Amino acid sequence: MSESTTEIELLRTILGSAGMKPEAFDLSLPYWKLKQYKKGEFYNEYKNVCKHLGFVVSGVFRIYRANTDTGEEKNMLFFTDHQFVASYKSFLAQTACDYYTEAMVDSLILYIHIDHLNELYGQSHQWERFGRIVAETAFHEVMANTEGFLFKTPEDRYREMMEKHPNIFNSVPLYHIASYLGIQGPSLSRIRKRMVGK
Repeated sequence: MSESTTEIELLRTILGSAGMKPEAFDLSLPYWKLKQYKKGEFYNEYKNVCKHLGFVVSGVFRIYRANTDTGEEKNMLFFTDHQFVASYKSFLAQTACDYYTEAMVDSLILYIHIDHLNELYGQSHQWERFGRIVAETAFHEVMANTEGFLFKTPEDRYREMMEKHPNIFNSVPLYHIASYLGIQGPSLSRIRKRMVGK
């Protein structure tokens, strides 16, 4: 791998803490590429097939869908430092994507092509396990979002978001966060004031 060793060592440490042995991780070294995304640049676009799994070294990405009639955007997921980013449905099924994945700030990722991941799955049970975890994570994210809208208050969803993305308010406009939570801006302001008062 010709890219910076600092980012690769960060990824090695994170996957190692999840149980991946160094020799298994080393199999992937030829495949990772480093890319800088400018704010507003797309990681994956509507109707494109998502062919890469990215690891966010630093930055923020959002997955959103735009209403073709009104142009209104609905945020579905955020990805922040040290999380894996992909349009999961498109990536796992290798079908055209229904969403956009966009950098919210200047961001840096390591990414790997799905063909190389599939090679790794065939070479190593640890990489097979990694692939299973990626799929399980995607399922969990979708279920958690759905259950959140059905059964949780906006305040509960806000609290969970803060646990998962603690620094997001430093880099993402509030209207994007309100969209993700399914509420209007004034409601988000009230929730934030109540949380500060606790």
